[in-house]
Amino acid sequence: MTLRLRLLLLLCALLGLPAHAADLAAGTHHWRLDWAGQSRELVVHVPPGLPAGLPVPLVLALHGGGGHAAFMADDERYGLSRQADRSGFVVAYPNGFSRLPGGRFATWNAGGCCGAARDRGSDDVGFIRAVVASVRERITIDPTRIFATGMSNGGMLAHRLACDAADLFRAVAAVAGTDATRQCTPSRPVSVLHIHARDDTHVLFNGGAGAEAFRDRAQVMDFVSVPDTIARWVQRDRCSGAPQRILERPGAYCEEHRDCAGGSRVRLCVTDTGGHSWPGAEQVRRGKPAASTALDANEAIWRFFDDVSSARR
Repeated sequence: MTLRLRLLLLLCALLGLPAHAADLAAGTHHWRLDWAGQSRELVVHVPPGLPAGLPVPLVLALHGGGGHAAFMADDERYGLSRQADRSGFVVAYPNGFSRLPGGRFATWNAGGCCGAARDRGSDDVGFIRAVVASVRERITIDPTRIFATGMSNGGMLAHRLACDAADLFRAVAAVAGTDATRQCTPSRPVSVLHIHARDDTHVLFNGGAGAEAFRDRAQVMDFVSVPDTIARWVQRDRCSGAPQRILERPGAYCEEHRDCAGGSRVRLCVTDTGGHSWPGAEQVRRGKPAASTALDANEAIWRFFDDVSSARR
């Protein structure tokens, strides 16, 4: 421990402030976590200008099936690190379960989906808890502002985290990945945002797996529809009344159930186009339709997380 850090810890103790756990500078950091016999990569981006010694929000960003941590951390494809720089939160990109030494072509065990992670019963909820603990060893994280988001299979894991780690996560946001849990009994209400394109050809809006979902259909599932996913969370969070339309513009709308238990919210944002992609992304996979420009997923996700936090302070 450096002398500067020792002095900072002493000063924080005298002032009754939470102490910064380590000298993790602004920038993008890489380390590995050993979990269930695997060594998995973790990419963590720390924005500049964070208040020293004060707790900050943490967002976990979960890659899609067949992806990996560095792919999700690519700002040209997702842009979450740029959003973190603008909004002042730490973002962590963990790697899913992979049978390959480099961690590529990884999947998450979200319950009914997907791939080797599901088939081998990977304890990815336990792994994500370990990821949060590892980050908190190095940065002072506000325990009331820990969130998760994900794309496709990663979005499905975000739904599962709201079910199985409700004690840890204040809210989750899923993009193009519906609820794949086999059972769900959250320990407390968790706010949920779901973002989906009507023309998604992988996880079909009205349920089922599209022809482009996976080369081997046995690696996926008959996906739950977007309306059914929202209905499940409305029931779990004990929401009452009709949703309120909170955004409407050409090509996109958002609506929200606000009268829910524990101050939780269930929000749905729908784009007309964009297929199976991250709305607002600058790049998509080769041969895929361009992402929707009617909605910026990063802004929508952080706005939702910040709204939920502000409502409970």
